[in-house]
Amino acid sequence: MATSVPDFPNLTIESPASAPGVHVIVLNKPPENRLNVAFAQTIIAALRYIEVKLMKPDSPGAVIISSFSDKFWCTGLELDESDNNIYANADGFYPLLATLVDYPYPTIALITGHTFGGACPFSLSCDYRIMNSKRGFISMPPVNLGLHFDGIGALPRLKLQPQIARKMLLEAHKWTGAQALKDGIVDEIVEPEKMRERAIEFAKSVAPRASMGVYGLLRSELWGEALDKFKAISYVHRKRVGTAPKAKI
Repeated sequence: MATSVPDFPNLTIESPASAPGVHVIVLNKPPENRLNVAFAQTIIAALRYIEVKLMKPDSPGAVIISSFSDKFWCTGLELDESDNNIYANADGFYPLLATLVDYPYPTIALITGHTFGGACPFSLSCDYRIMNSKRGFISMPPVNLGLHFDGIGALPRLKLQPQIARKMLLEAHKWTGAQALKDGIVDEIVEPEKMRERAIEFAKSVAPRASMGVYGLLRSELWGEALDKFKAISYVHRKRVGTAPKAKI
């Protein structure tokens, strides 16, 4: 008898019959999928559910993170939350990044639309990025908002060319899909009506890489410095981690 998937607030898990081992997390927190503690922890719970309940040991597997919206993938953090809870990001956002960088299966960010602020490290925490070719910008504006946390530059520095990482972190540059592909921020751009199909096809091609049980360990050889940074600022309650924003978007 098939096990029913539990109800995860603001997201669904889809498992395409054509791609065994591939699971799609569809973010559904209107209007822009902004991250707060509850939503970040829900995404973590969904990732763990897939890992423990839906994946078979030593079998191919991959996870796609998509959006309900063809306009927004995610527009970062609910900055107002940290006004009333200085530990919000330590309990939500940073653990989410750490979970993705340490995940035992390949992950693909299916960037359906605008991706701003904290959504940039969120997407960079995934192994691959496939972006809408017709709609959406990528921009990370902490330099304009007065935001900083330890490790904020780790993924751009480790995954992108130095000049591109500088444009992202120090210049708050805004990329279209075509520009993001040219600069190596995303791996592919796809027409919106074909994005899901392409992401599933791509996930099927990379899923076998997890079957030997060392995928996460090998990833840590590449991006372990970022993982250590995110883990060190997760669940820290003795002090505020990072700066409070001086401006908001």
